[in-house]
Amino acid sequence: MAEKVSNEEEYFARENAEKLRKLALERSRELAQAQKEEMKQLHWMRCPKCGMELQTIQFRGVDIDRCFSCGVTVFDAGELEKIGVTEERSGAVMKSILGIFR
Repeated sequence: MAEKVSNEEEYFARENAEKLRKLALERSRELAQAQKEEMKQLHWMRCPKCGMELQTIQFRGVDIDRCFSCGVTVFDAGELEKIGVTEERSGAVMKSILGIFR
């Protein structure tokens, strides 16, 4: 009989440990998501080089982010394609972009 009680206790201890492990994992994921959101808020529209605020400028119908403190120009995903940068035209487009920001 003592062996049966011992097995039951062991079973419930394992079940409880598994529940606690899952709960800790869930809390860890929630914390990671909260930290990610906090970092996003801290860095939203900030220059990746100097940390100053980015300003948005229209170029060929595309919003381009520019830091007027250090001169960094930031393109979001797909913006170069929208401007029409191809390998054969990349020099002309970049020259045009640089001409605007000088």
